[in-house]
Amino acid sequence: MAHPAARNLPELVSFLDGLGEPRIVMDADYRIVAANAAYSREFGGGRPIIGRLCYEVSHHFTVPCDQAGESCPLQGSRADGKTRRVLHLHQTPRGEEHVDVETTPVRDEVGHIRYFVETMRVVRHASGRPAAQGLVGRSPAFARMLALVMRGAPSEAAVMLLGETGTGKELVARVIHEASPRAGGPFVAVDCSGLTETLFESELFGYEKGAFTGATHRKLGLVEAASGGTLFLDEIGELPLSLQVKLLRLLETGTYRRVGGIETLRADFRVVSATHRNLGAMVKAETFRRDLYFRINTFPVRTPSLRERPEDLPLLVDSLLARVAPQRRLRLTRAALEALTAMPFEGNIRELRNLLERASLLADGDEIEPRHLVDVDETLAPEATPVRSSEGVPRWLTLEQNERDYLAWALRNHEGDRSSLARRLGLSERTLFRKLRELAESPDP
Repeated sequence: MAHPAARNLPELVSFLDGLGEPRIVMDADYRIVAANAAYSREFGGGRPIIGRLCYEVSHHFTVPCDQAGESCPLQGSRADGKTRRVLHLHQTPRGEEHVDVETTPVRDEVGHIRYFVETMRVVRHASGRPAAQGLVGRSPAFARMLALVMRGAPSEAAVMLLGETGTGKELVARVIHEASPRAGGPFVAVDCSGLTETLFESELFGYEKGAFTGATHRKLGLVEAASGGTLFLDEIGELPLSLQVKLLRLLETGTYRRVGGIETLRADFRVVSATHRNLGAMVKAETFRRDLYFRINTFPVRTPSLRERPEDLPLLVDSLLARVAPQRRLRLTRAALEALTAMPFEGNIRELRNLLERASLLADGDEIEPRHLVDVDETLAPEATPVRSSEGVPRWLTLEQNERDYLAWALRNHEGDRSSLARRLGLSERTLFRKLRELAESPDP
C-alpha cells in the first residue's frame, strides 16, 4: 500500500490501515504517499490513491485549497508545525459532503517534519446537497457555524445557540446531541417561554403522588427523562428571574427533588440552550442572572440568518419542498426563485418553509410560480379598496402615488426601527431614507 517515499514509516502505515476513520499520509508537496482502507472506500471512488495530490482527490481541484479559496490545513501545519483542523466540502462517491479535516505533522529522528497525517471525519448530520432531513447548507456563514458545532459537540460543555427566530436552533441542538457521546440517550426539549413557577418545577422536576390536588400518581420530570442525554432549553431568555434561580441551582449542584418529594436525585444531562435575545444586554439590565449566563454560555454558537447565507437559498428550497410535499416533484420557476431572492425573510428558514408549504397547496402542477408565493402578511391584510373621487367613482392613481401611499401605510404599521423596515421592504437603508424624505416633502394630493 505504501509509496516508496513512505518506506521508513511502515509502522505508521500499518497502524493507519487498522483504523476506522479515513486517513492518509502526505508529503510537503500535497502528494499522498499512503492511505488506509477507510479512505480508499470513502473518497477513492474505485481509483488508485497513492501518488495523487490530496486536493485533486478530495476537491477535484487543480491547485491547492488555499489557492482555490479554501483554508488549507497542510499549509498551516507546515508553517507552524502544529495540528490544524478545518471543515471542508469534499467530493465523495455520494457527492459533496461536509468533512472535518485534521492534519498532524510527523517528524523524523532529528525533529524535521517529513510527512503529514490527515484524518477525515464525514459530518453525517449536515449536507451540502438537498436533503430530506437534517441541516442543509454550503455557504461560508453556514460552514462557520457547522465548524463550531462539530468542535463543541463531542464535549460536555454547555452550548448556547444565539440568533434570530426561525434560524433552526432546535435542529442545530439535535445535531449537537447526535454528534456527541450522549447520542444514544434521549434529546428532551423544554420551551422556557410562558412557564409559571409551579409549572416549571412540575415539568422539569416531576412530582410525587399527592403532592398537590390532582397529583394522582408519580410523574417523572423532563430532567429525569433526559438522563444520559441532552436537555435543550429553548428560549431561555424568556425565563423569569425567580425561575432562573431554580435552574441555576440544578445546573450548579446537579441535584433536584420532585415536587412533594424528599429524596435528592442526581441529574445526568448535557445542557444546550437557545435564545434570540441579547442575554449580555439583559445581564446589564439585571433581567437575566449573571451567574446563570456564565453557566450556560460556555460555548456560544450563532446560527446565521437567511439573509447572511443567500447562496443556500436554492439548496434550502429543494430540501424544504421535499419535506413539505414528499409525494410530489415540485420545483420553482426561475421567476419564482428570483422573487424569493428579493424577499427579506425576517422569519428566516421557518418563514421560507411556511411560504413553500402554502405554495405547494396553491400550485396544481409541479411548478411553483411567483403568484403562488403568497406572503402571510398579504393573507392577513384587509382587502384593498379603490381610491374614490369626490363623485364617488374609482379614480386612477399613478405608480408614484401608489408608492407614496404604501410607504405611508408601512410607516404606520411597522413596529421597529427604520433599518428593519428597509429590510422588510427589500430596500437599502439609503434608498428608504431618500424615499421617506421625498414623502415628507411632497404635497398632499
